Amino acid sequence: MATKTNNTWYYQTFATQACDVTLVGSSDGLHILHLETGAGKKDGFQIEADWIEDVTRFTDVREQVIEYFAGKRVEFDFTTPLKPLGTDFQQSVWHALNQIQTGSTCRYMDIAQQINNPKAVRAVGAAIGRNPIPLIIPCHRVVGADGSLTGFAHGLEMKRMLLNLEGCKVA
Repeated sequence: MATKTNNTWYYQTFATQACDVTLVGSSDGLHILHLETGAGKKDGFQIEADWIEDVTRFTDVREQVIEYFAGKRVEFDFTTPLKPLGTDFQQSVWHALNQIQTGSTCRYMDIAQQINNPKAVRAVGAAIGRNPIPLIIPCHRVVGADGSLTGFAHGLEMKRMLLNLEGCKVA
């Protein structure tokens, strides 16, 4: 995660049909969405000692994420601002991810071309791996050059499930 804001950070954890989800943010908006899958490189996520638990914040996000995992929603429409913290390059990659339509996928090289940096495929992959708001910023829609499922910070089984929920059938 990039530089933390000076604001107080709040969090809440809730259950969905797929996994527990933790939302973290400040008065600026939502900074982190963590999927507790027990898999992937984000398995070591921890709630920081100075974060304050507050289930009254980010309620629109919570409700829509629960609906998504229940198969009742594929698009999100929040009033809570999304405020992922990252470098300018990471922000450009995350913005490009938001252009991927529900039910479709693209390749890492497509994102690199979209941000006008076609030689930065590996850097794009690294930025995608650091996406602090997966699911909503749909990094799960990025696949390998041959269309295969490749890395997902919360595990490939979760990536497969998310794509299937959105109607993008994958093996």
